[in-house]
Amino acid sequence: MSLLEKLKQNKVPKHIAIIMDGNGRWAKKKGMARIFGHRNALTAVRESVEAAKDLGTEAITLYAFSTENWNRPKLEVDALMNLLVSALKKELPEFQRKEVKVEAIGRLHDLPKKAQTTLNNVLEATKNNDKITLTFCLSYGSREEITSCIKKIATDVKNGILNSEDISEDVIQQNLYTQNLPDVDLMIRTSGEQRLSNYLLWQLAYAELYFTETLWPDFRREDLFKAVEVYQNRERRFGKTSEQLEGEHEQTI
Repeated sequence: MSLLEKLKQNKVPKHIAIIMDGNGRWAKKKGMARIFGHRNALTAVRESVEAAKDLGTEAITLYAFSTENWNRPKLEVDALMNLLVSALKKELPEFQRKEVKVEAIGRLHDLPKKAQTTLNNVLEATKNNDKITLTFCLSYGSREEITSCIKKIATDVKNGILNSEDISEDVIQQNLYTQNLPDVDLMIRTSGEQRLSNYLLWQLAYAELYFTETLWPDFRREDLFKAVEVYQNRERRFGKTSEQLEGEHEQTI
């Protein structure tokens, strides 16, 4: 029996978020330039999306390029933007064949025009696909997202569209980049680092965190299944006690 078959179908995470870390270290170990690691990370992206789709996960979100990544050497940033363009063009037929809906969040206007055009073409072409939603975080930072959200809400209050007393978690959710996505159930970070790096801070409020030593270019579908297996063996209490959860479970039987 495969690991996928062993997983409990009634406890599949609706939304998996991944910090794809370790590309540079993977390349360095092989005596190659950092961009070599980024290029070889595409297989990990393909396999993770396919594995999540096979699980029945609704959404998978990948931290592709942060707002802080603009501070990297220009040569690397330019190479990453070119890689983004070529990868999106190359993968579009597969997105269509596998019915993957592609979304993107972040300061997308910061991307080079060519990247914006290619990205918009892919978003438009896949907008009616419904097997799984793949979201790329590009020029993304969670603090920037929350700041932008606060500004939008403040403007609505100033213009009389919203009363300050009516500001709620739902209102905040509706003004985040991820307004159309469920909260994250499982967050995976590769390469052994154990930090959130300004990633989906609001959406990760009750997510289970999974850290693996595997470098991102080596990450495969079985690695994602292992993360989900660990997730399924954890007790998600959402502030309640174990006894309360057991009582709720008994009531549903």
